[in-house]
Amino acid sequence: MKNFLRITQLFSGLLLIRFSISKLFAWPISVNAFIEMAKPIGIDPTFFRLFTGVIISTVCLSYLVGFYFLLKKKLATTQLKFVLFSNILGTGVMLGALLSEFFLRVEPKWILVYIASFIVISSIVNALYLSKNLLCKKVKLKAIN
Repeated sequence: MKNFLRITQLFSGLLLIRFSISKLFAWPISVNAFIEMAKPIGIDPTFFRLFTGVIISTVCLSYLVGFYFLLKKKLATTQLKFVLFSNILGTGVMLGALLSEFFLRVEPKWILVYIASFIVISSIVNALYLSKNLLCKKVKLKAIN
């Protein structure tokens, strides 16, 4: 299971690099997609594209940092929590991407649906595995004073 966790963490991060770059550097395919998706919700497509690019870049970096942590033989509890957080964040953002594909586009791009679905499913599996590990270690959260 540890290898699955490492591989999916790395693969998800690498997959998202392409999508964050296309949004942040205004590739024509991305610009056109966001013009189409911004119409139904009535917001500026450039803002929508850049906001999405920053969010996806954040998720991408969190997956890659999480992968780096997973390469260590022994993880600190805070590192384990960060990897869990990256998977929860990735799940949420990719669920948003799926909703956008189905409700904001005229016709969904199926390859994007498959990629987002892969990330959602693998992130949920990883989050459940990590949650179980955190519970098994009986990690106690400090109360905030």
